[in-house]
Amino acid sequence: MDLHYLIENLTNPALLFFFLGLIAVNLKSDLKIPENSSKFISLYLLLAIGFKGGQELAHSTITLEIVWSLLFGILLALLVPIYCYFILRLKLSVENAGAIASAYGSVSAVTFVTTISFLEMSNIPFGGHMVAVMALMEAPSIIIGVLLIAIYNKDKKSKTSFKSVVHHSLTNGSVVLIIGSLVVGYFTNEIQAEGIKPFTTDLFKGFLAVFLLDMGITSGQKLKALIKKGWFTLSFAVVIPVVNGVLVAMLSGLFMEEVGNRLLMSILAASASYIAVPAAMKLAAPKANPGLYIPMALAITFPFNITIGMPLYLFIIQTF
Repeated sequence: MDLHYLIENLTNPALLFFFLGLIAVNLKSDLKIPENSSKFISLYLLLAIGFKGGQELAHSTITLEIVWSLLFGILLALLVPIYCYFILRLKLSVENAGAIASAYGSVSAVTFVTTISFLEMSNIPFGGHMVAVMALMEAPSIIIGVLLIAIYNKDKKSKTSFKSVVHHSLTNGSVVLIIGSLVVGYFTNEIQAEGIKPFTTDLFKGFLAVFLLDMGITSGQKLKALIKKGWFTLSFAVVIPVVNGVLVAMLSGLFMEEVGNRLLMSILAASASYIAVPAAMKLAAPKANPGLYIPMALAITFPFNITIGMPLYLFIIQTF
């Protein structure tokens, strides 16, 4: 592995703010980001990355590689939760296995955004269509997780309308915003885009740093609760992302050329949702324990991917 990329990533200001949040929790500091501000920043990040992706897509020719990337992303979102579910069922209940499987089949928009920041700092090009891949990977895994719970759940009374869950998955705020921003960016001409560039581009890294500070605080608060759950869930939160990320890093070379696109695809495969999936599972699987699937994704998988995961997957991509 190229230690240059690892060191560069670990000294990224946004990532250092994440560690500051972790330290603040351990020091029992009262530092926190107001909930409304945190929600606004997360919405801003989705808007900005979607808009910029739409702009890039507008200047790109639809190629076979783009089509294969979109199809591969959807395939991952369908297959990953299935195999994850059966691994998780070795130790966990149907509801918990389904919820966690959905989280690991879905994607983390913040991990994706952080990876884009890493690529920009490293001067590695990538395509705007990868934003569309991310958006399309959000909902399928939620639907698969709900289907698995419905099939294997013996408690008929706890079942939720499948139609309502599908509707909630597709109309989830993060999904609507990222797809909507992508479409807006696609139809906005260059002169109009330049007018809002200070908002969509210049402020981006600053807002990302504040958001990762908030993520660090939240992760630090949830980590202790997860540790009490045992080694199975802790190991799963690291091993599965590595397996998914490494496999996709190698397989993506069959139909993708750009290193940046392959890294983004790998990080999408390796990431886990801690925003869209919890919102959906609150409705679909109320018996699933959020004290498991949220800290697994947020406190273990997320920091692993943005510290060690990115340089590891990049090394695999450049090797194969």
